[in-house]
Amino acid sequence: MIELENVAYSYGGDSLFAGLSLQLAPGSFQFLTGPSGAGKTTLLKLCYGDLLATSGRVTLFGKDAAGLTRDDVALVRRRIGVVHQDCQFLDHLPLSENVALPLQVSGRSKEAQDNLGDLLGWVGLSRQAAQTPPQLSGGERQRAALARAVITSPDVIVADEPTGNVDWDMSQRLLTLLIELNRMGKTVLIATHDLNLIRFAKSQVVANVLRIRGGQLETGVTL
Repeated sequence: MIELENVAYSYGGDSLFAGLSLQLAPGSFQFLTGPSGAGKTTLLKLCYGDLLATSGRVTLFGKDAAGLTRDDVALVRRRIGVVHQDCQFLDHLPLSENVALPLQVSGRSKEAQDNLGDLLGWVGLSRQAAQTPPQLSGGERQRAALARAVITSPDVIVADEPTGNVDWDMSQRLLTLLIELNRMGKTVLIATHDLNLIRFAKSQVVANVLRIRGGQLETGVTL
């Protein structure tokens, strides 16, 4: 579904990583770990077309990312749900409208009306539907971010430190939701520094652990 072949990325002439190869197969569950500044977020952005590799090839659903038009990128991103670490919302809109926004902007308002209630119930936010983002707790915002990422029914879920700002109980709850998505056939890629979270997941799902270190990607990492 997503493939990186001998990929490198540089910032201002300084190489962040090089010779990196990765395949995200349908239905797989992957963790990406590594020290701060190693390039975890950059790698995720390459996977959903937000950045282009300095060299090498990134293939998104069979298409070379370097040759995608703006419209092509928009179509690809409908198939990839992204949970950002900073959970950016439109603070003047209620939670329900923030979550439904990806469908609204793509002209699929009817789907939002049909699916929004069930989705908010699934993440445990039915009672918060009318609240604005500043009224939500950190854990509620993270669950709202997950709901927004999956409302388009994407094939791949990419999450960047989704539990970085919540306590352990909420981290487990969020991870359980992501495991449920994987059991429904979704491909999941999570960047995290929390090794305990990875161990918790591996007790419930078959998960591969990747690690960026020293500009290289290690696969099949044993914790």
